[in-house]
Amino acid sequence: MQLVMSRVIIYVRDVSLLKNFYQTHLALEASEEIKDEWAVLKAGPVDLALHRIGRPYREQPVHESVQSNSKIVFSLASGLTELRERMVSAGVPMRQVKRYEGFPYLMCDGTDPEGNVFQLLQPD
Repeated sequence: MQLVMSRVIIYVRDVSLLKNFYQTHLALEASEEIKDEWAVLKAGPVDLALHRIGRPYREQPVHESVQSNSKIVFSLASGLTELRERMVSAGVPMRQVKRYEGFPYLMCDGTDPEGNVFQLLQPD
């Protein structure tokens, strides 16, 4: 049996906000949507699904100091530096471009409006 990852679901407070963020900045196309509850964005072979967080958690305060234990990685063939600059100009929190010895990729991390960490990854 061979398993293939087809979808990653992240639980969010504001589905529309995050859907618009990923459509605007990363040009992801919506393929499914239930207004304010659910959206699926096409991100290559793996879909990024946004699911509204459960009712008991919606009213709890957001803790800015809480770090996510996951990272969404988007690969691109070229243009990472330019994309990063456009995102920074639009007010998206982005870290610097970096490269590690022995790892032939340029990368930089950013955070979406709800604090989910994402990475842009480009072959060197």
